Amino acid sequence: MILTGPDLLTRFLALDDFLVAHQALWRPTPFTQLRLAWEQDHPELAQWLRARSLEQAESSHNQPHLLDAPAPFPQLAATAQALSELGELPAHALGPLSHRLNVDVPGRKWQQIEAFASRLQFRHAPTHWLDWCAGKGHLGRLLARDGSPLTCLEYDPLLVEAGQQLSDRLQLTARHLQQDVLAANAPERLTAEHTPIALHACGELHVRLLQLASAKGCRQLAVAPCCYNRITGTQYQPLSEAAAKSTLHLSLDDLRLPLRETVTAGQRQRLQRDQSMARRLAFDLLQREQRGSDDYLPTPSLPVSWLAKDFASYCRELAALKDVPLPATIDWNSLEAAGWRRLAEVRNLELLRNLFRRPLELWLLLDRALYLEAQGYQVHLGTFCAHHLTPRNLLLLAERP
Repeated sequence: MILTGPDLLTRFLALDDFLVAHQALWRPTPFTQLRLAWEQDHPELAQWLRARSLEQAESSHNQPHLLDAPAPFPQLAATAQALSELGELPAHALGPLSHRLNVDVPGRKWQQIEAFASRLQFRHAPTHWLDWCAGKGHLGRLLARDGSPLTCLEYDPLLVEAGQQLSDRLQLTARHLQQDVLAANAPERLTAEHTPIALHACGELHVRLLQLASAKGCRQLAVAPCCYNRITGTQYQPLSEAAAKSTLHLSLDDLRLPLRETVTAGQRQRLQRDQSMARRLAFDLLQREQRGSDDYLPTPSLPVSWLAKDFASYCRELAALKDVPLPATIDWNSLEAAGWRRLAEVRNLELLRNLFRRPLELWLLLDRALYLEAQGYQVHLGTFCAHHLTPRNLLLLAERP
């Protein structure tokens, strides 16, 4: 079902109850904790998950709800699935498109753009598109191909220049403007005649759009959010009255949970990711022993080139970076193997957290939907493309009566 009207609040409250009741299961992160508090309450489930291989974890990553695990896993999975149920927004045919529109756009990204554009059905035809955080403006150009005016706002001057050249080549009525949308002068770029659109604008960037568009009196807008953790501050700031009343207070780590799903990574990327995580987990075991502390020690994001180092050099250089003293002799082979074993355990324990990815994401989307409703919009929330194109496939359509 597509959520609209009273269903928005009803679903939000049900999701809120579910997330609050089970936060002891989805808040703790297996990557930073050797033992999780919930393992004492559910020893059979914990033991079952810890006994599984890395390959088994990988095969269950995108569909944890199908896992035949001990209780309470199946019961939680069924509830999470029911609360996450959402229908596709109706699509309209875009008609034949010039091949010049998707020049320099990767295939999967272009499919997302087409799917997003096909769902934009408003009661009143838009008169001026505004592509927010536009990049080169590919989405805006697709929508403005009929001659409608288009304004593209983008922070990166190279993308602004490249986008303007593409629009000029197609003889579109388009202006590509360099703009930090979080800056104090950003409201000057919006007027009531604009129909703002944002495909995968991160965190505060899309929140800023919702606030400015509603304040400026924009009749319509369409937003597919992304990267909810890209915010200033360490705590999530609710937008709606319902979210403000909730006892659910979300940290940056909590906000990363919906993003812990990958459907587009290639084999090489996955191997690099696994090796990097296994090494970090091995180093974590080492630093705990050497520092005599059972606390996780955060380490900086390291370039991929570090994976070319042999394991001993990797650990020694990371230890030097974090001022961790090391003994003269270490059984590096055993430590590296322990890192890989721990990676398998972490990935499998995360499957329980993963049941809450979509419910938390939908909670965040509904907070935005309820905020827009309070600003006088009629809101529809549904999916705009298949999950395999992008897990961030939720779209808010808002229009003032």
